[in-house]
Amino acid sequence: SQPVESGGGLVQPGGFLRPPCAALGFTLDHHVVAWFRQAPGKEREGVLCSSSDGTTYYSDSVKGRFTISRNNAKNTVYLQMNSLKQEDTGVYYCAADWSPACVLGLDSYDYWGQGTQVTVSS
Repeated sequence: SQPVESGGGLVQPGGFLRPPCAALGFTLDHHVVAWFRQAPGKEREGVLCSSSDGTTYYSDSVKGRFTISRNNAKNTVYLQMNSLKQEDTGVYYCAADWSPACVLGLDSYDYWGQGTQVTVSS
């Protein structure tokens, strides 16, 4: 069981990306799902999360710019990233867990994807 991210890439400041996270071997609508990111030389940090009951939580750094949405028919979650900034550059990871709690702690998630690179640069 593993989330699989894709859809990263190079984008100019002010641009947008919408990387998907597909669940392999488990059903996403029964899990809490979160996106984390890790910039070069920095620790991995939580970006946002979505629980199965619809609760969402956003870090202050992305509030108003990023959103998360679910397509249960496709067993996929999407990270909509708008108004991208250079400081959004990093590897983005999708994580999932059985717990109902929408939190951004690294230890709160058992399933992790391999990550997808997002680079914001002119």
